[in-house]
Amino acid sequence: MTDFLILGGTGKVGRRITAFLTAQGHSPRPASRGGRTRFDWHDETSWATALDGVRGVFVVGPGSATDWSPLLTRFLDRAHDAGVQRAVLLSARGVEFLPGGAVDRAERALRAGPVPWTILRPAHFAQNFTEAMFVPRDGTITAPVGDGAEPFVDVRDIAEVAAAVLTAPDEQWNGETLALSGPAPLNFTEAAAVLSAVAGIPVVYAPQSAEEHAGQLRAAGTPDGYVRWRLAMLDGIERGRDTYLSDGVERVLGRPATGFREWALREVPSAAWARTDAA
Repeated sequence: MTDFLILGGTGKVGRRITAFLTAQGHSPRPASRGGRTRFDWHDETSWATALDGVRGVFVVGPGSATDWSPLLTRFLDRAHDAGVQRAVLLSARGVEFLPGGAVDRAERALRAGPVPWTILRPAHFAQNFTEAMFVPRDGTITAPVGDGAEPFVDVRDIAEVAAAVLTAPDEQWNGETLALSGPAPLNFTEAAAVLSAVAGIPVVYAPQSAEEHAGQLRAAGTPDGYVRWRLAMLDGIERGRDTYLSDGVERVLGRPATGFREWALREVPSAAWARTDAA
């Protein structure tokens, strides 16, 4: 039995990593501010208990609105002192288009820290259509991405890769930045058509302007730092920078990445918007 600390343990990626590690006979330790294992980036007194007896750590930051790299630097020092042998950071595709941003600074802090590291840079999540920013509202997906396409990645693939890297022998995957994507890019009209077919209800895509999208976020109280980060990521889709495919899933798992329709058949029927609209 080996302990792995899973920060963001109740999130989309964290809870799936926990499930994979548990199924493999490990004893993962999912941590969050309100979980059984408490971890709060802004309360350093919570770190020691979370790190006790841990061999590897999956790192999710407190958000992309502000620079959290000083916290990460201190956390990595504590993790090293506690005997942690590997840190896997969840980053994002397109970091290079926002140099000096919170995610870029976090990557730099990880590379400079004392714990052997691996970075995961996934494409936009397929689950963003069921759990996050692209969820249809009254049958409509809105986003400022024009006709741009994205090779949406299944979060289960990300989680399985993270679990494999955390449990890999010796120094395998240390010092690597693994880019993860689905097997083919889809534009949002194509994605909406898949969702509509699987859910059995009409789903369409309505493009927004970046200004309208930013205005909605700010009206909801979203911090400006996150607004800038999100618009930069969505701009990568609109400008066609995100159509490229990444082979990280196949490299680590030895199988192709999960396709968007395959993901949709598994998860869309149980999505809240699909159940509500269908009723």
